[in-house]
Amino acid sequence: MAAAEVPFDLVGAKLAAPSVRPGMVAKADAIARLCTSTLPFATVVAPAGYGKTTLLAKWAEEDPRSFAWVALDGGDDDALVFLRYIAAAIHHVEPIPPEAFEALSGPAESNWSKRVPRLGSALAALERPLVLVLDDLHAVANPSCLDVLAALFEYVPAGSEIAITSRGQPALPLPRWRAHGSVQEISMGDLRLDEQEAKLLLEAAGVELDAEALSELTERTEGWPAGLYLAALALQAGAPSPASFTGDDRFLSDYFRFELLSRLPPAEAQFLKYTSVLDRKCGGLCDAVLEATGSADTLESLERRNCFVVPLDRRGEWYRYHHLFGQLLRKELERSEPDIVRELKRRAMIWCLANDLTEAAVAYGHAAGETDAIAGLVDGLALTMHNDGRIETLDEWLGWFGDDDFSRYPALAVEAAWVRALTGHTADAERWLGLAEGATSTIPLSDGSATIEPWVATLRAGMMPGGAEQAVADGDLALDQLAPDSGWRPAALVLRGGAHALLGATERATDDLTAAVKAGMASGASQVVILAHAQLALLAANQGAWNEAGQRARSAQALVEERDLGDYSTSALAYVVTARVALHEARPEDARAALTRAHRLRPLLDHGLPWLTVQVGLELVRAHLALAEAGAARTILTETERVLEVRPHMGSLVEDARELHERVAATSGSGGAWAMSLTGAELRLLPFLATHLNFPEIASRLFISRNTVKTEAVSIYRKLGVSSRSGAIERAVEVGLLESSLYPSTANLIPEG
Repeated sequence: MAAAEVPFDLVGAKLAAPSVRPGMVAKADAIARLCTSTLPFATVVAPAGYGKTTLLAKWAEEDPRSFAWVALDGGDDDALVFLRYIAAAIHHVEPIPPEAFEALSGPAESNWSKRVPRLGSALAALERPLVLVLDDLHAVANPSCLDVLAALFEYVPAGSEIAITSRGQPALPLPRWRAHGSVQEISMGDLRLDEQEAKLLLEAAGVELDAEALSELTERTEGWPAGLYLAALALQAGAPSPASFTGDDRFLSDYFRFELLSRLPPAEAQFLKYTSVLDRKCGGLCDAVLEATGSADTLESLERRNCFVVPLDRRGEWYRYHHLFGQLLRKELERSEPDIVRELKRRAMIWCLANDLTEAAVAYGHAAGETDAIAGLVDGLALTMHNDGRIETLDEWLGWFGDDDFSRYPALAVEAAWVRALTGHTADAERWLGLAEGATSTIPLSDGSATIEPWVATLRAGMMPGGAEQAVADGDLALDQLAPDSGWRPAALVLRGGAHALLGATERATDDLTAAVKAGMASGASQVVILAHAQLALLAANQGAWNEAGQRARSAQALVEERDLGDYSTSALAYVVTARVALHEARPEDARAALTRAHRLRPLLDHGLPWLTVQVGLELVRAHLALAEAGAARTILTETERVLEVRPHMGSLVEDARELHERVAATSGSGGAWAMSLTGAELRLLPFLATHLNFPEIASRLFISRNTVKTEAVSIYRKLGVSSRSGAIERAVEVGLLESSLYPSTANLIPEG
């Protein structure tokens, strides 16, 4: 896979190290410290304007190692996006294995079981020393992003290094790394310019001061590089002297306004203020926001004259303002013309939509208060974001809407509820289903359906709050009222077919499920096709038609592998039916491999999709009984029966559960395969044991108590036959419950409490 073939839609400009322009001044002693360091982690922490990025860019020029660069921003505040940029940056320097990229898709629950181990393994296997720079880490506040970064630290090979810049100390385990002598730290004091360095910076900006004025300005700014440069721009623009300048934040905005902006040509000052609402800017986008022309030339001219305008590519197309400069411009815009800000962002949204920058359009639309527009955009993107594994970004978007909004935009409520049901967040799914059911909105639907009713009916058929018979009725309504080309039709078919199967209507079930395969293949609804094949395989197996069962199971499994959907809850049914066929064909090891994959998905299953959860649970029980593994069968049956208590009207599954209960009760002893007797909660905790997080930190990530974490961990150790976290990791990898990639050798340093 060539560097150009990174399989994600990323902003290429963020992966390029910034050019060091003539006149930039960086602290030589700090660069020397970085060049001679052999430590695996470096931090450069200081407020805006202290030359952090410049320092690392100069370091990259002088260090013989290769540099992989990521310029972070708020759009990277999603662990999956964060990891994708890291992978792409490394790949641009030295190709990494395709399986590392394959891991960077699917649900967020795979961060620890797959994504981090595979990317970490690629990092550990680098053939040449590398420095990975994560610039502006303060833009990433999501704890999950910092957690995966801390985990990747454990994989850094000798001679390589991760370096970050940030405005504040990041929430990383820096005290522990300091104690082990593993981190090089550059602080604000290391970045202050002395008089000679200040003189070089001012001269490069075309400003010469006598010794007294230079000393006074350096003292007033306390060697703050951005302050010195801002003073230079003001002097260039005609400010009388630097005597009024102070680096104190209380006076900086006033100085910026009176001594710099007020002295610029009005058109240029307005250009700077109005375009400060844009995170990244190009000529076309600025033209749209300003309702003018010629912005590309203006940006190019500003970049030549002003170090606060930063090019983001070598083509001179995209730019950003230095963070401090941009903040000052936005503050001045909000002070002087507060009513224009939303309109500027609305124009940016419209331009981004017209130029296929949909996610940027969502962000600008939200900032502009364009609720109608972004509700439609998020509605259209929800399932795509889920299928791409970007659950954290989707969560952020959904968090913008309250219950009143979901009632007003029922299509968004249905999409959001479906995604929540697929990821095991049933409480949210049930609440949003209720809001959609009570909605009276007449907003046109994206699929052409006349009303929201068939969408709601499809969702209800999947969540089955009224049982299997009601699910059939919901499926009938949905298929009768959905638009002919609606993307919901394949789902409605597979859900109605599954409900028919639970009620013993085998012929109707077969017809619907066969139609679902065809419709799903035509529309690209891979998860629907997998479910339909798996359901047809179960029907065939129950009738003794094992050739048909085997063919259907293999079709489902092949699509799971082909589309890399192994971490999706819907794939659990494909795994258990594959195991059932393998047991019938006397292939117990193949059955165990498929069962292990199904177990890894159990944390995603609960009563939100009861037909799926109960079918998977009962097939797991049946398989473990066949393998004489009564302990695993007993644990899973108990959890499955709890789902049936909440959703009791599940047709034939109720009798199947009763029969299996009698079989389990008649089985003496605990049986083997204790690893497979982990509960769903224990399986959810297991991947976190492979991280740097201690028990209280794990508890906060899982929203449970520390005592619960400790109790579940002890239970995991007992069932895996080990006595420590590192032992649990090794055993879980051995039996297949965790990714069988390299785990860092420092795992035994992970604190227990």
